[in-house]
Amino acid sequence: MHTATLPELLIEPIVRLALLEDLTPAGDLTAMAALPAGRTWQGVLRTREPAVLAGLEAACLALRLIDPTVKVRQLRDSGAQLEAEEVFLKLEGDARSIVTAERTMLNFLGHLSGIATLTHQYVAAINDFDTKVTCTRKTTPGLRVLEKHAVRLGGGSNHRHGLGDAVLIKDNHIAAAGSIGAAVSQARDVAGHMRVIEIEVDTLEQLQEALAHGPDCVLLDNMPLTDLRQAVAMTAGEVTLEASGNVRLETIRDIAATGVDFISVGAITHSARRIDMGLDAA
Repeated sequence: MHTATLPELLIEPIVRLALLEDLTPAGDLTAMAALPAGRTWQGVLRTREPAVLAGLEAACLALRLIDPTVKVRQLRDSGAQLEAEEVFLKLEGDARSIVTAERTMLNFLGHLSGIATLTHQYVAAINDFDTKVTCTRKTTPGLRVLEKHAVRLGGGSNHRHGLGDAVLIKDNHIAAAGSIGAAVSQARDVAGHMRVIEIEVDTLEQLQEALAHGPDCVLLDNMPLTDLRQAVAMTAGEVTLEASGNVRLETIRDIAATGVDFISVGAITHSARRIDMGLDAA
């Protein structure tokens, strides 16, 4: 899976904050106390288990912010499927600098590779369908841009990044507006012609009501499979359909078989297990 590299301008504030969290208030006391100044060291970063690699940009930036003189040799690209014990980075430079950056690098790599790996599992489970797996806004505060990038590295697609990307009219918007029609009418007046409008519905009756207002997409929330199939028949490809709600690896194939266009999975960002990775002496 190939995807564009994230602009450094977007991720530098995140990486700086992570480093400051580790280095405040007095720097790396252990490195300064235990290692002689100027000692050169070689290390390798490897995964202890199979994984889809993500977080390289953040990890390498963390090391570069600590010490831009450390030499980094990248053996695998972002999105690569790694085997257990595979080395993907080689480092050579000041020993203090490398061990100071170690934990921050591994935190980004393990967490984001976990998201990419879990996403890949969901994508692989339905790879014989046209349905796409997409993420949600259920992300770690402050890390959304990195986590959504990891989803793409795992083969998934991104839902909206934030509240300003598109209009998604959910149950509480409808309740506060008074009706689906009122909410859509207000949205069209404000959002402009460049914004997609998606409406969340829980029942086929709500779907019928929503379709009368010409949405671009409809989110089918927690619908049983029979209703999902009927929704696909009702819309006949005229509207993009997204299924959502408690999707698991054991259920995603049955959902994809209904013919929906997208399946949104919050678990790929909020419940991904961290991949075990480590820094070892070369």
